[in-house]
Parts: sequence; C-alpha cells; structure tokens
Amino acid sequence: MTDVTTLTAKEAADAVAAGDLDATELFEAYRAKAAADELNAFTWVADGAPEANGAAQLPLGGVPLAVKDLFCTEGVPSQSGSKILEGYLPPYSASVVDRLTAAGAPLLAKTNQDEFAMGSSNENSAYGPVLNPWDRTRVPGGSSGGSAAAVASGAAPWALGTDTGGSIRQPAALTGIVGLKPTYGSVSRYGMIAFASSLDQAGPLTRDVTDAALLYGQMTGRDPMDSTSLQHPEAIVMPTAERLDGLRLGVPEAITGEGIEPGVFARFEETLKLAQELGATVQRVALPHAEYGLSAYYVIAPAEASSNLARFDGVRYGLRAEASDLLSMYTKTRHDGFGDEVKRRIMLGTYALSSGYYDAYYGKAQRVRTKIAEDYKNAFEMVDLVVTPTAPTVAFALGAKTADPLEMYLNDLFTVPISLAGIPAISIPAGLSDNLPVGFQMAGPAFSENRILGAAYALERAIGFDATAGRV
Repeated sequence: MTDVTTLTAKEAADAVAAGDLDATELFEAYRAKAAADELNAFTWVADGAPEANGAAQLPLGGVPLAVKDLFCTEGVPSQSGSKILEGYLPPYSASVVDRLTAAGAPLLAKTNQDEFAMGSSNENSAYGPVLNPWDRTRVPGGSSGGSAAAVASGAAPWALGTDTGGSIRQPAALTGIVGLKPTYGSVSRYGMIAFASSLDQAGPLTRDVTDAALLYGQMTGRDPMDSTSLQHPEAIVMPTAERLDGLRLGVPEAITGEGIEPGVFARFEETLKLAQELGATVQRVALPHAEYGLSAYYVIAPAEASSNLARFDGVRYGLRAEASDLLSMYTKTRHDGFGDEVKRRIMLGTYALSSGYYDAYYGKAQRVRTKIAEDYKNAFEMVDLVVTPTAPTVAFALGAKTADPLEMYLNDLFTVPISLAGIPAISIPAGLSDNLPVGFQMAGPAFSENRILGAAYALERAIGFDATAGRV
C-alpha cells in the first residue's frame, strides 16, 4: 500500500485484521498528516503511536480517532475552543472516548471547534478559524468544523463531533463528508463539556456511511454516569441496501426553494429523483411549527448555556484573572476568558430565565419544542424519513457573516428542528454547487438509525460523490 490514508476506516480496520496493515504504521501515517495541518483543524496531536494492544482483534481495528476539543481526554488538553479552559488537562476521559478507545480506536488528535460549541462556522474558536479543505477562503461549518475538516482533508480517518443544533450535520454538508446526529440519549454525554444539556449529542463524522455505522455502533449504550443515556433497542448493523423499494420520504411543505441557494436546491431535487429511481416514494408532509424552531432554539440553548457555563468562574479550573476581591476575580476571569458569541448567549439565556420573563420566553419556547416534536411524530405516521437540504447554502466566505449573528443562525434552519425533537438525522454529500459540497439530510423517528443508515448507504452509492476531490 503506497498511502494507507486513502483507505476508508472500515477498509483500514479490515486490512489490520487480515494482517495486511500494521496498526502502528497506520497511526503514524495519520499522525504525520495531522502534524502538518494547514487548516487549523487540530488543537493537539499525539506525540507518537500507542501500543497496538491487539488492535487486529478489536472492532475498530486500531484505526485512529480525532476527537472534538470539548470531550474530556485524560491528561490531554480539553479546552472546548475557549481561552477560559486553555491548557486544561482533565483527570478522566469522556465515556464515549473510553468506549471507542477500548474498541480499538486510539486517540490521534483533538480538533478545533467554535467556543463551547457555539457557532455555525468555526470562526468563534479562541484558537483561530478552521479553513475548509475545498476552498481555504471559506468556512468548514461549525461547531464541529475541526473534526469535519480533518476528515474531509484526509488528515483523520474519522472523527468525533457533537450536535446541539446542527453542529455535526452542517459542517459535514459544507465539507463533503457524512455526519450522523444520533437519537438524543443513545450516546453518553458524560465527560462532554456541556453547552445545552437537553440538546447536546455526540456523533461520528466519517468519509462514508459504512464508517459512520461502524463507529456509531461502538458509541451507543447505557452509561451509569449519565442519567439521560439509554440502551439502543437494536444493534447497529453495517448497511448493505442497494435500493429503496417501499421507503416513504417526506418533504416538508415549507420547502419550495425560497431561501435556499439555487444550486443547493437543484442538488436536493436531483437526489429526490434518484431516490425515486431506487424505489422510494416522495410526498409532502406538514411540519407547521418547524418555522419557529430557530426562535425556540435560540431561547432554550442560551438559557441552558447560561447555567452550564456558570461553573467557569476562575476558582476550580481554567483561567483565573488577578483581582483584588472575589467578585472582581469572577468578572475579570469571565471577561478575559469568554469570547463575544459566548458572552452574547450567556446574556440572552440569563435574560430569558430571569424573574418576570421565564414564562414569556423560556416556558413558551419549551411549549414550541413540544409542538415541533409532535409534528415529527405525526409526520412519521405517514412517511419513514423526512428529507431536506442540510444547509440552505454552500460554505460561505470567512468573515462573511460574523457581523450579523442572525444571518449566521439561519445556517441552522433545517437542522435545529430535528435537534429540538431529539430524533436522529444524517447528512450525506449530494453533489456540488459552485464546486463546493451540498448536503442531503434524512431524519427518522427515535432509534431509527439503522433505517437512516441503510437509506443513506443506498443513496450514497447511487450518487457516487468523490469525497477525495476536496482534499488538500
């Protein structure tokens, strides 16, 4: 093999199991690529390969893993993209990281991200923006932009990200890879540095659907350290479907092309036609409350963030600013440690939870969230999957939306309602618009990951997208 990094993760794992590839050689090949990173995708890279420890016999075959900066990793910087946690070395690792390491995926690197996962472009990182490997003048999406860029550029075979309102699916779409947001609770959140606890969910970013199924299959399971975690009712299987016979796809009535870039909408319609050629049926479904998803999300998520981020006060860990008294130390630490977007969301959330405004804002947003979940439940009585574009645009230029938070938030138009409903969804590449990747999103009922992965696999094969075209 001339370049082992051209293999998918599944191909590499199979080669290790067959004795055709040494796990240490594989790790070192990726480590060299990660160390030469020119996209600012990584915040830390391993010094050397760990002991193989029988990788050939393990499910993930010694294939190295890149991990988003907000997952605690024992003895390794875990900073959540923030100066307030710069250099923080946790004394333990997140449960999902431990699971994947034990399954044979050694830690390769930590990936850059929007600070505390707050962003849609990876420009909010205290460690600088990540560049899109398809066009370095453009964003990779966020907040898991470092993980997406690492996989899309070939510097990591697969990566761990998190999705609160679209932070796996949107960067996957903008960099031409696969991103799966699992059912809320199917993956433990223990050891994830929290943004919004009722929404945060870990998931895989991979080169293809098979790799997503392989990695996700080792992530699921009940964790006694996370009371919201659940046992998946069925084992995750490797997808093999070549057709979509009998599959009912639902397109929300609100999707007419308005507010969507013409090239993105064209790829969406082409993918729907392809799905029909594979045997699927397509019909319109009503999601009457989805249009209020962004408004509800940007009340609920900042409210939970204002509570979760209160722990960063300069007392227990992270940055501590010098001051003459305790209150001044709190104030100066948070002033110096938090970036502008984080401060904005903390203030929004604190206001929404304040006396006299709780029912008007937070309480009402939660009622809208319930209505959105009910809309999806009703839709799934008529169709098997709901499909949309993943993002309304292709990757936009660095700095194009940083001065307008609302314009930035609109990038999550199609991903946020699914997060509020707590259901799984996947983004797969659907082709190019203006030589940049376009994502196709499929969502299903809770714990329908096997159905989603199967449909995504069949479409992926039919689309034939070249994921290597944008690699640096």
